[in-house]
Amino acid sequence: MSNHSAVADSAGQAAGGVQSVDRAVSVLEILAQRGEAGVSEVAAEIDVHKSTAFRLLGALEARGLVEQAGERGKYRLGFGIVRLAGAVTDRTDITQHSRPVCERLAEELGETVNIAVLESHYAINLYQVRGPGAVTAHNWVGQLTPLHATSSGKVLLAQLPAKRRAELLAAAGLEKLTPDTLTSKTRLEKDLAEVRERGYSMTQGEFEIGLNAMAAPVRGRDGKVVAAVSASGPGYRFTEERMRELAPILVSGADEISHRLGYLG
Repeated sequence: MSNHSAVADSAGQAAGGVQSVDRAVSVLEILAQRGEAGVSEVAAEIDVHKSTAFRLLGALEARGLVEQAGERGKYRLGFGIVRLAGAVTDRTDITQHSRPVCERLAEELGETVNIAVLESHYAINLYQVRGPGAVTAHNWVGQLTPLHATSSGKVLLAQLPAKRRAELLAAAGLEKLTPDTLTSKTRLEKDLAEVRERGYSMTQGEFEIGLNAMAAPVRGRDGKVVAAVSASGPGYRFTEERMRELAPILVSGADEISHRLGYLG
C-alpha cells in the first residue's frame, strides 16, 4: 500500500469511527426518549441498515449501556449508564444544593456569586448568580479558571495535600495574568497558609485588573473540600476592607451548603 493510500485509509477509518460514535450516542438518546425500542425502530430513526443498528446495539449491550427488555427483542438503557452518570451526580448535587444559598448570598453581598469545583488543574464554575450591584454581565459558568490567580482556585488548592498541590501547579504553571498575579511558589504557599488559617481566600486584581474576589470552602459529607463559593466585584467598590467585613456572611453561606451536602461538622 502506498503512503498516500495508507493515509487516506486511516483518515477514512477515523471518519468512520467518529460516525459510529455519533450513531451510538443517537441510539442512547432514542432509548432515553422512548423508554425502549426494537432494532427496526432504531435503524429507521438513525437511517441505517438493520444489521448496522443490530451491531451498534450489540456493542452498547456488551458495555452494559443498553439491555434487552424481556424477550420481545426491545432494548432499553442499561445500568452502565448509572455508572457513568455517577461521575457527574456529585456536581449536580453541589449545583442543586447551592442554588438557593448562592441566590441569597448574591442579594446580601450585592455582588456576583459563583460556585466552582476542581477540574484537572483548573477551577470550573458550575453556577452563577449576579447580585443587584453587579456591573458586568460576564457569565463564568463552564469556564476553566486558573487555580493560582482566582479566589475559588486558592480555596481549592489550599485544602489539598502538599504533594497533590505541587503536581497541579506544575501542570498549570504560575502564569502572570496581571501585574498582581502571584507567580512565586513561595509567596503563593504563604498566601494559601493564610487562607487555611482565616477560612477564606481573597484576590485583588490577580486574575483580571480591577476585579476583586473572595471565596470560602464547601465540604462534602466526609469533610473534604468539594467546592468553593465565591463573590466577586469591581475593586473600587469590593475593596479589601469591604471583603473582610462581608467574609463572615460568605463563610456562613459556604457552611450552609456543606450541611445541605451532608457535612455534619
